[in-house]
Amino acid sequence: MSSRAANWMIAAGAFGMFVGLCLLPAAMGPDSDSSVLALGACMFSLGALMTASGLYLKARAMQSAAPAPEVKGARRVRAGCELCGADTPVIHCKVHQLHLCPACLAEHYNFRSCVYAPSTRSTMVKQKGAAKARSASLS
Repeated sequence: MSSRAANWMIAAGAFGMFVGLCLLPAAMGPDSDSSVLALGACMFSLGALMTASGLYLKARAMQSAAPAPEVKGARRVRAGCELCGADTPVIHCKVHQLHLCPACLAEHYNFRSCVYAPSTRSTMVKQKGAAKARSASLS
């Protein structure tokens, strides 16, 4: 749906809200009718719904028209899993030379061709903690 159609939905919704508000004084007069009050409330709520839908469609149209941001030089986490780059590796596939986290190991697992060994890599946080421990023990 185009942005122009969304603009028309917003305008129609605002008009519906206006009509609903105009029916409110007619329902509050001396010869009031409860059905007019209900009609005014329904018109106002339908107008508000159409306005909100128009705003949503306009936002979606603007979001799809915006270019996707380029990712230049996305760095992988050092000492992380070589497939997802997010988790700590626990297994090293010696055939493919990959350090794998438990989630990626489930996808990569092939007992016929791969040879696995425990990963010797540790995360940078563990390395920094170990360095601090060593420096504290030397003091």
